[in-house]
This record gives sequence, structure tokens and C-alpha cells, in this order.
Amino acid sequence: MIRLRVLCAALLACLLIPLTAMAVEPDEVLDDPVLEQRARDLSQGLRCLVCRNESIDESNADLARDLRLLVRERLVAGDTNDEAIEFIVDRYGEYVLLKPTVTGANWLLWAAGPIMLLIAAGVGMLYLRGRSQAAPTPEEKLSDSEQARLKEILDD
Repeated sequence: MIRLRVLCAALLACLLIPLTAMAVEPDEVLDDPVLEQRARDLSQGLRCLVCRNESIDESNADLARDLRLLVRERLVAGDTNDEAIEFIVDRYGEYVLLKPTVTGANWLLWAAGPIMLLIAAGVGMLYLRGRSQAAPTPEEKLSDSEQARLKEILDD
């Protein structure tokens, strides 16, 4: 009985997963299969501005639909893939790209992770080196009164 429930749940999950990939509606599909494939390829690299980290090809948001239609309009108008992407980036900014370019000010964002890692490694090495070279602190011995008090506590 439990196996049947697990099997049904797995089957249901498998049936629902493709629904997220079917965001492109039938009225958006171009008649030319080559242009449609180009549009699909471009749509997978563009971010839905509503859903954040989801491509417009996967998103059901109205803005994603508008962007999908815009990509198809540009391709039908004769734009190359680069021209269509450039048009959309000019209009919506570079944030619309799921994989931003490494030009201009973005190089700092791409380099920030490795730079911070190197800085952290350097600080860690300096700390460990300074700690290993530090003179050991002399151990303070207990005074006679402290030793007597300790002996009294331990004898109880």
C-alpha cells in the first residue's frame, strides 16, 4: 500500500515537472521552425524580470510573455541573435541576461569572489604565522594562599 502511494506521488511529480517548461503558449510559436528554435535558444538566456532567476522561456509571468513576443518580433524583422539580444539589453538593461557579460564594470563583480578568497587566505596565513611566532606566555604559579584554598576545596 505504501509503495503504491510512493509510486503515485513519483508519477504525479514526473507529470507536473514538464508543466514549468511549457510557458511558451501556442499563440506565441512561430510558423518557421528554424526561427522558433532561435527564439527558444535566445529566450533561455534571458531572465524574467518578475521571477528573478528564471528564464523567460520557463516563466508564466506577463512580462516574460511580452519579452518572448519581443524576441520573436525581432527575429521575424530579420535581426540576428546578437542584434535581438542587444535590442532587449538596450531596453531593459544588462540585468535581463541570465549570464551577464564580463565587460565594463561587471569585471569587478566577476573578480570579487576570487579576490575576496585570496584576501581571506592571506589574512589567515598572516594570523597563523603570527600566532606560531608569538612568545609563549609564562605560566603563573599559584600563590601559597591560593594553593591552600585549592587543597581545601579538593579535600572536601
